[in-house]
Amino acid sequence: MVYQVIQKLIDRGVEVQLIEPEDKIYARNQILALLGLTEFKPVEVGNTDMADIPDLLNQLVEYAISQHIIKDIFDEKEILASQIMNCLVTRPSAVNQTFYEKYRNSPAAATDYFYELSKNSNYIQMKRVQKNIEYKVCTEYGELDITINLSKPEKDPRSIELERAAVSTEYPKCLLCIENEGYAGRIGHPARANHRMIRVNLLEENWLLQFSPYVYYPEHCIVLSEKHIGMSISPTTFQRLLFFVAQFPHYFLGSNADLPIVGGSILSHEHYQGGHYTFAMAKAEADYRFNLVKFPAVDCSVVKWPMSVIRLRSQQFSPLVDVADHLLKEWRNYSDEALGIIANTGETCHNTITPIARKNGLFFELDLVLRNNRTSLVHPLGIFHPHADVHHIKKENIGLIEVMGLAVLPARLKEEMKEVENYILGESASVADYHAVWAEELKTRYQRDVTKANVEAVVREEVGKKYLKCLEDAAVFKRDEQGRKGFHRFIQSVM
Repeated sequence: MVYQVIQKLIDRGVEVQLIEPEDKIYARNQILALLGLTEFKPVEVGNTDMADIPDLLNQLVEYAISQHIIKDIFDEKEILASQIMNCLVTRPSAVNQTFYEKYRNSPAAATDYFYELSKNSNYIQMKRVQKNIEYKVCTEYGELDITINLSKPEKDPRSIELERAAVSTEYPKCLLCIENEGYAGRIGHPARANHRMIRVNLLEENWLLQFSPYVYYPEHCIVLSEKHIGMSISPTTFQRLLFFVAQFPHYFLGSNADLPIVGGSILSHEHYQGGHYTFAMAKAEADYRFNLVKFPAVDCSVVKWPMSVIRLRSQQFSPLVDVADHLLKEWRNYSDEALGIIANTGETCHNTITPIARKNGLFFELDLVLRNNRTSLVHPLGIFHPHADVHHIKKENIGLIEVMGLAVLPARLKEEMKEVENYILGESASVADYHAVWAEELKTRYQRDVTKANVEAVVREEVGKKYLKCLEDAAVFKRDEQGRKGFHRFIQSVM
């Protein structure tokens, strides 16, 4: 009975502190209106009969479909679910007030509050995130995180067709704009009625803190500009990142690079990503240290990592900005043709940096990952990009999250890896053509050692090795003798 589901949802909203008991009738009436109901029939709900919020939402959405209130189309279902949850979430001003009241006690208490609210409001799609396959792979660089992304549901053909036919609009301009807060959504643009953002001051500019709807790691947050301006790596970027971690020392914050191929998926809106998680790269030790005479207050090192990373450390973040600015300017114009590094082709710039800031005890740390986005006939997707031999595992950009040691791999691998496992075991298998060479190589190598009990672990580890190869491909200075000498040449050039 629909009334029982509504009551359960409201009771859950009170239990997880989305609303107060005094809000129950108001919230109920708002939900009734969305479902085309003009009355509510009191029902008994036992304490043991408390389903999760996402499950209750799905039941109400199915009811709406059965009553022809909405069509059985992905976007319409998402819009209604978001609107129902919006009845249980307070206004942005109240969320921000509570956040900063808790911040006065501790920054962690404030982010804990907002993270729980974002999960309980179903803005963070935890029910879907839990479908992801996650594991770790041990390497010489530490434990790399592997995620096979199963959280984003595939749209049905009708939804795709409607999206193609939908009238285009520039409101909101992109998925990150502030105008998404509370936006109902439409065909082709996600529902955001239950979306809330925290206002954050960065260098006297208005920025917004939110969480990713599909978190890839604990408290995976996004910090975005109030203005719809393009991505840019500059001294101001370094200042913002460090200023943020000074305010929230339990979080790291990093920026995707600002060029295609080596940048993230959204270059049209200035934003950063962070969270309460320590990646393998943050744990990586120094390969060797060096000193910059002009900047004695900063400890500099090259990090032992498959990509080319310089780490800066200081108890004050102002000197870090000065050094990072110096290195960025030098790298923008640096070429080493023997290693395929060319700074510019005509007016086109190829060199940039992926920066990551964190607080480590008393020290601020700023990691600068050197990037170059040149392409060639041999590597049309990028010279310093995953090469063709790993495209069957990952073909997409190596963005900020991947740089730090977390692979986000396509959903297709879930079933494809099972077929490879069957093939290695000598069982009937339908191996995708692009996995054929890899599968045969694994079968030959593990013929005597693999069993049904360990074949999944074997294939998962081999996928992790492919991801490591992706990172090695993306390094501008490889970790071989030639690459090490090249990195030394660059370090010498900036001293």
